[in-house]
Amino acid sequence: MLDISTIEDITAMRESASVECKLAQGRDGKGTLPNDVWETYSAFANTGGGDVFLGLRELKDQSFELAGIENTQKVLDELWTGLNNPKIASSNIIREHWVKVITVDGKNVIQVHVPKAPRKHKPVFLKGNPLKGTYKRLGTADLLQSEEVVRSMLAEQTQESRDTRILKGYSLDDLNLDTISAFRNRLSAHKTNHPWAALENQDLLEKLGCWRKDRETQEQGYTIAALLMFGDNRSINDALPNYFLDYQELAEDTSTIRWLDRIVPDGTWSGNVFDFYRRVILKLEADLKVPFAIVNNVRQDDTLTHQAIREALINCLVHADYSDRASVKVTKSPKGFYFRNPGLMRVPAEIALEGGESDCRNRTLHSMFLLLGLGERAGSGLPKIKQGWTDLGYNLNLYEMHEPYTQSVAELYWAVNDGVNDGVNDGVNYSELTADQQQILDYLRDNPNCTVQGLVELMGKSARTIERHIKILKDHQFIERIGSDKTGQWKVLSII
Repeated sequence: MLDISTIEDITAMRESASVECKLAQGRDGKGTLPNDVWETYSAFANTGGGDVFLGLRELKDQSFELAGIENTQKVLDELWTGLNNPKIASSNIIREHWVKVITVDGKNVIQVHVPKAPRKHKPVFLKGNPLKGTYKRLGTADLLQSEEVVRSMLAEQTQESRDTRILKGYSLDDLNLDTISAFRNRLSAHKTNHPWAALENQDLLEKLGCWRKDRETQEQGYTIAALLMFGDNRSINDALPNYFLDYQELAEDTSTIRWLDRIVPDGTWSGNVFDFYRRVILKLEADLKVPFAIVNNVRQDDTLTHQAIREALINCLVHADYSDRASVKVTKSPKGFYFRNPGLMRVPAEIALEGGESDCRNRTLHSMFLLLGLGERAGSGLPKIKQGWTDLGYNLNLYEMHEPYTQSVAELYWAVNDGVNDGVNDGVNYSELTADQQQILDYLRDNPNCTVQGLVELMGKSARTIERHIKILKDHQFIERIGSDKTGQWKVLSII
């Protein structure tokens, strides 16, 4: 969320892929909500999110000056009325604290932060018709989308849990009995005398959702969840050819040593998700400090940091798209922890961090971890990570990558930071960047594969100027290059 507080902030502002400014004064000059704000709302929600500023006048050089809104309450009432009217906008994804009135030199500006919409709300469309009212943001333009694009978004909206699909030709022989036994023992330890712990394997698997019958088609059998949680690696790969789990412990200097320790499905263990969790969590927690604390005469070894690491690992495993081409990758290094799973986030980071909204990709997997007392209830996972990490002063980065494959990343680093992706790097604040640098940063966030030539064409600047801005952004750790100059992509480090 972009911050402005001074005249200098306003004069330095430029419209971009994530910033839109409107006068919003109306015929009487006191303030009214512009009709075209809804196209921007739809476009931001369906792309990467952004901020709308009301009360700014655009000048000939495409900069802005402060105009102000006298009757802010009228504009706010019109905004909230429209957001909650399905004849105007299909859904309201804006939370109350994302709308604020900013006073600069005695004049009021209204800022409306629009997040990227969760999967279930896409497309966000206007006037009750998704095929004729769906927009996306490209540069500074809000573009009406084709019927083909909209139908693709609607199809994605209907996808629910990915691990309930019934598999044909699989039997109990494809599952690892030692893993099932380990799960049963963990269940008994967590919930003494739980009735499921005494069930035969087949009955237990049915209760867990690992074997089910489709009431409509009468099809029955083991599910994707059964293979992921309890299967042997070869059987898992038969159903999910791209499935791969990778844990690495890295040294300070990786130029001479690639890794100190590694866990992958190498034939010495089952290779399933549950056994991967059991092995990796011990590695991740091995060096975490445990303060001496007694509660009710029992020593407490489970700190907020332990909980954050555990939740990050489970979150990575239950939200992974195991049919996608990227692997699950977890690394531990002197600077902290890295968790990558295939598939984009179903709930945007800024919404997920606040909690209350969940869209788990593998719900059966999640429910099995919950049964063992591992992980958080729906919508509480990322807030738990935030509580155990950023609230202790450490650095949490959440971002998505589209190349070479779609993937979601959570980085939990020990470097001290005062928030999540707060826009402060190396002593330089986002607001201190030039308007061109802010535009480049905002554009690279939504277009990580953009080239220097692409920025030249977008901004009308010389290649030398663009390269100079890129260098400044890299030097101050706002961006970094992942991969080669030709096939790599940009990673924005400080803006979600």
